[in-house]
Amino acid sequence: MTAQRPPGPALDDCWRRIGVAGDRSCPELERHVHCRNCGVFAGAAQRSLQRAVEPDYREAWARELALPEPQAAAIDAAATVFRIGAEWLAVPVALAARVAPAAPVHRLPHRSGGALLGVVNVDGRVLPAVSLAPLLGIASGNANASAPSGRHAFERLLVLALRGQRIAVPVAEMHGILRYAAATIRPPAATVGGHPALLAGVIADGAIEAGLLDGAVLERELLGVLR
Repeated sequence: MTAQRPPGPALDDCWRRIGVAGDRSCPELERHVHCRNCGVFAGAAQRSLQRAVEPDYREAWARELALPEPQAAAIDAAATVFRIGAEWLAVPVALAARVAPAAPVHRLPHRSGGALLGVVNVDGRVLPAVSLAPLLGIASGNANASAPSGRHAFERLLVLALRGQRIAVPVAEMHGILRYAAATIRPPAATVGGHPALLAGVIADGAIEAGLLDGAVLERELLGVLR
């Protein structure tokens, strides 16, 4: 838009000179406390809103409002979003079989120090427990150190179904299912560490931006950890 609203008659902005935004010398301040409670301020606001509209200004807005609204990309995909360390991640919803409460992981002999943490009991079934942190280069530490302020974060086990094999992945927090348009996936950052091939892109849900894991690559990597 090129047309600008006409300035109209000058207003006596006494609130900027002798009011709360000025030197506070206005005698009415003692009675009104703040300029917004004063009739002079309210009258100036009314006169500002009732200024005549120039034809160019009206025509410019008419052209703007006549433009067709851009079509939103079709919502055609869904992912399960969770947090590990300080990083928000997501997996295709078809891979997320279950979310279970956190449970003790029992280490396996001669298999320590890697992504395979051990085994864990989920609903009476013993499943391998695998950490995604070393695969993605995510720093270990206090799992809840990056929990959003103002709300509690609870550790969970995200059970993934991969070629008939179920694997429990400890996560610091579950965000839930995010539905998104595949066309809106952004490429991952070029500086991502760990295994960059695991990331298919970035999806967003409000303030949360999650790295979407490539289902096929993730399946291959996790099953490789179990060998």
